[in-house]
Amino acid sequence: MLRPDATLSPMPHPLLDYAPEVAQALHDAQPVVALESTIISHGMPYPQNVQTAREVEALIREAGAVPATIAVIAGRLKAGLSEGELDIMGTDKSVQKISLRDLPGTVAQARHGATTVATTMRVAALAGIRVFATGGTGGVHRGAAQSFDISADLMELARTPVAVVSAGVKSILDIGLTLEYLETQGVPVIGYGVREFPAFYSRESGFLSPLMATGAPEVARALHAQWSLTLPGQSGGGALIANPIPLEAEIARREIDPVIEQALSDMAALKVTGKDTTPYLLGRIVEITGGRSLVANIALVKNNARVAAEIACELALMGK
Repeated sequence: MLRPDATLSPMPHPLLDYAPEVAQALHDAQPVVALESTIISHGMPYPQNVQTAREVEALIREAGAVPATIAVIAGRLKAGLSEGELDIMGTDKSVQKISLRDLPGTVAQARHGATTVATTMRVAALAGIRVFATGGTGGVHRGAAQSFDISADLMELARTPVAVVSAGVKSILDIGLTLEYLETQGVPVIGYGVREFPAFYSRESGFLSPLMATGAPEVARALHAQWSLTLPGQSGGGALIANPIPLEAEIARREIDPVIEQALSDMAALKVTGKDTTPYLLGRIVEITGGRSLVANIALVKNNARVAAEIACELALMGK
C-alpha cells in the first residue's frame, strides 16, 4: 500500500504497510495515535494482552482519533494491525522483542517483531504519525556507570519528531540519571497536570518534571513550537509527556520499591541481561504483587491512550 500524504516523510516507504483506517486518517489529516506492540507480546500474559490492546484501540477511537498499533509482520513494517495480526502479536511465541538494532535483521529475514518504544517511534515517524502512547519509556538502568545500559528510547526521543505519552519511566530504572540524560539531549519532558515526574506504578518519584502543561491544548502548542523551531536539515526531535497513573490504580512508592528491589535481586541471581531485563522484571513484579502490578499497568496504558488521543486531536486542529 502506498503511503498517504504526511508531514514527517515525503515519499512512500517500500517496507511499510498501512491499515485502511490509518491510511485514510493520514490522507485526510485526521488525528492518529501510534501504539507499541512489545507491551502485547512481552509486557502482559495472554489473554489480557490482546484484550487490553483491543480496549486501548477502542478508547482512542472514542476520543476521536485513529489507533495505529506498530509491529513487524513477516518482515513488513505495519502501521495499524488487523484482528489476525493482533492475535499473532499476542499468541505467537516466535515474535521477538525488537529494538532499533534488531529491526534490519527482522525485516531482512521476514520475521515477526514486537516493537519497543524506540522502534515504534521510528516506524511512526516513517508513517507520518506524530503522537505515540505507551506504558512507560526506557531509560538509564541502575548501575549504568558500570554496565553502560541506557535504553535506545532516550536517543530516539532526541532525534525523532514524535511525542511520547507515558507514565514517566519505569521505576526499575535510575530516574534521576534518565532525566539528566534527556536534558543533555535537549528532549522536552512535560508533566501532564503534575509537577512531580511520575514513576510508572507510582505517581511520585521524588523528581520534578522540567516542564508542566495543564492539558492537551497546552501540550499541542508546546509541540508546535518545538517542531517550528527546527533548524534546516534537522528533525526537531521528540518530547516525553509524563502522564501519571490514575490515583485509584496507583501502587505507592513505599509499597512498590521493596518489590522492585526483590525483583532486581532475583534477576541478578539468574544473570538476566540485555533486552530480557525489562520483560523479566515486569513479570517478576506481577508475581510478587499477586497480579496487582498488572492491573496498574493496564490502567496506566489506557490513561495514556486517552491523553495521547486528546493531544493528537489538538495537533490535527492546528494542522500539525
